Amino acid sequence: MGITLRTATMSDLPIIVDIYNQVIPGHQVTADLKPVTVDQRRDWFLAHSADHYPLWVIVNGDLIVGWLSFSAFYGRAAYAKTAEISIYLDRSVQGQGIGSQVLEMVPTKVTLAGLKVLLAYVFSSNLPSIKLFKKFGYDQWGFLPAVAELDQRPNDLVILGKHFD
Repeated sequence: MGITLRTATMSDLPIIVDIYNQVIPGHQVTADLKPVTVDQRRDWFLAHSADHYPLWVIVNGDLIVGWLSFSAFYGRAAYAKTAEISIYLDRSVQGQGIGSQVLEMVPTKVTLAGLKVLLAYVFSSNLPSIKLFKKFGYDQWGFLPAVAELDQRPNDLVILGKHFD
């Protein structure tokens, strides 16, 4: 059975936070160093809107197995058609092709949200995510050396981007 995307509701926030918190201990995916709480993520959740910066849950059968969001890139009007893309999958489904299924749906979602450019911020050590985005035509647009410190080691940030016209 294929996956579907459903607009996230506030009642989904606990599972969204749980999935996000799963990757924190590995220090490969996010710059957060300790788990976040539902209360800490409430304003982030409310900053998303179905019509411009949407947040979806990824549903497989009747289970939420991840989430996808388009978030504001930079708080100035000229950047309104550019968004940051984030995809997080529950550890139980990683490596099963769900990330590819989600990225296949993204072009339609970008158009519906009135966006033209997506940017993905990925640590250089997160090779599976870099490979996934490159598979779907995202190119490296930026490289910020040693801007993060994870486990007392510097980590680079790769910025991948794609135009949708």
